[in-house]
Amino acid sequence: MMSIRRRIIEYSRGNNLDRFWRLYRWQKKTGSGLMHDVLTFLMSRCAYHHGGYIGPDAVIEGRPILPHGLQGIFISRYAHVGENCRIYQNVTIGEVNRKAPVIGDDCLIGAGAVIVGDIRIGARVKIGAGAVVHTDVPDDCTVVAQEVRMIPAKD
Repeated sequence: MMSIRRRIIEYSRGNNLDRFWRLYRWQKKTGSGLMHDVLTFLMSRCAYHHGGYIGPDAVIEGRPILPHGLQGIFISRYAHVGENCRIYQNVTIGEVNRKAPVIGDDCLIGAGAVIVGDIRIGARVKIGAGAVVHTDVPDDCTVVAQEVRMIPAKD
């Protein structure tokens, strides 16, 4: 449960996404039909109001940490995002031929990063700001720069 102080801070930032996440969870529970379509419409309008897009069929486990709200975030309808992912502004998780990335748990995706294609991003991966990722990334790596360089975790 969110404290009153935290709610006031979130509301003052304009990042109050509680309504959006409630619509998202409700839409996932309804299956298909008219109610699903109405909830998808409301969810899309709410995301648009916050400056981002999350595809209606995207699978988002838990609730991602969005320090800057949905500002410029695009998540494909075919994407799968694990639990406790931190996603900064202007991130694109896009698709190629209706195939989108599967992102593991506890990942950090820096501002302006682009992740596209039928790829798997492992758990606890850090993707640097501005990185373009189009190949698989194993668990516990850091991805930086335009040309992907993988830095394995040290034991």
